[in-house]
Amino acid sequence: MIKIILIAFMSILLANCSQTYKVKQEANMKDNRLLNEVPQWYIDASIDEGLILNRDAEKYIYAVGQGSSPDLQLAIDKAKMIAKAEMADIIQGEMNKKIKIFVSELGNTQNKTIVNDVESALVNTIKETQVRGYEVFAQEVTMTTGGYYRAWIGLRLPLGEFNKMYNYSIATVVDAYEL
Repeated sequence: MIKIILIAFMSILLANCSQTYKVKQEANMKDNRLLNEVPQWYIDASIDEGLILNRDAEKYIYAVGQGSSPDLQLAIDKAKMIAKAEMADIIQGEMNKKIKIFVSELGNTQNKTIVNDVESALVNTIKETQVRGYEVFAQEVTMTTGGYYRAWIGLRLPLGEFNKMYNYSIATVVDAYEL
């Protein structure tokens, strides 16, 4: 009986090791650009807290990104960089607003008109923010109808002592690497 269970377990293990990831095809619509479906986790950008799984889900900062390229790794790298930028914005983003009003007088001395021009700009600044210790909580790859890879990636950054890099400074990590 034990041999049968062991053989079944080994065959399942070997079957799982031999699987390859299949890239999903995006919908083929008239304009060749419409997605069939965006992953739900990408829209939600979080994981709900559960009784058994994800009990500490509120102890994370979540961010998502999407990138496309004819090169698979470049698509993944773009998506990861966008997610990391969103994460850095959550941690240390600053918003500034500028409003400029321009008033001009046009015409000759007898017939002048005033022209007002208003310009408003919102500037979001993120300066040198550390996002060390992030984890990938979800990742999918689709193939566009144009033959490009589209990568969807979800990152989460554990807060405080839940972050595996919490007790490490950059110097400590570099020293450990050099040893």
